[in-house]
Amino acid sequence: MNYNNELNFDTTMTRDRELSMSQAFPALMRKVYVWMTLALIITGVTAYGVANSPGVINAIYSNSAVMWGLIIAELALVIGISAAINRLSLATATLLFVLYSAINGVVLSSIFLVYTTSSIASVFFITAGTFAVMAFVGYTTKADLTSLGKILLMALIGLIIASLVNVFFLKSTGFDLIISYVGVLIFVGLTAYDSQKIKQMLMMAPDAGESSQKLALLGALSLYLDFINLFIYLLRILGKRE
Repeated sequence: MNYNNELNFDTTMTRDRELSMSQAFPALMRKVYVWMTLALIITGVTAYGVANSPGVINAIYSNSAVMWGLIIAELALVIGISAAINRLSLATATLLFVLYSAINGVVLSSIFLVYTTSSIASVFFITAGTFAVMAFVGYTTKADLTSLGKILLMALIGLIIASLVNVFFLKSTGFDLIISYVGVLIFVGLTAYDSQKIKQMLMMAPDAGESSQKLALLGALSLYLDFINLFIYLLRILGKRE
């Protein structure tokens, strides 16, 4: 009798946990894409606003120290959010994410000075379509993309090194185009990989509490970075210059 009671209790607890997970998961996934979308809006509005403010543009690009300071601040924020997410409150982590997206908008303001507005818009929609397809593939596929993710992360390190070599030494437009094509392939793959990883991570979340929401925020940051980088590399290939 006691065994049956314990079995019934365990079964009830398991069903309650499955119900809790089924309710929490959709809410957490929505938060991932809402945060990502808001970050993209902040970045886009900031970039456009800065690009149309000659005084701000002059202050940024007339002093290389300012630009390097912005880039270092971006790196510090990404590393800080990722490494200290468990110690940060949800409000603080969200604020840092918003700050990062705004700073990234300042850095990306230069694209409005280099490329036509129409080509920026068209490439953005191409990026959005490509991103949506690959995110859907990563979300729905039954294949384990873990091995692919590891390969892509190693390829990303190689891409960064090759980009730095080209910027400081080779300065080749042809090699830059090759890097851009490789970059598109890498971030197309990373979009699928990150989508699957985020799905698996949030499916394990017991509820939609603060800890789980912070995981969703990290997921939003990952997908935001995938989208921005995919957009930049596609713009280098397809964008029409002023």
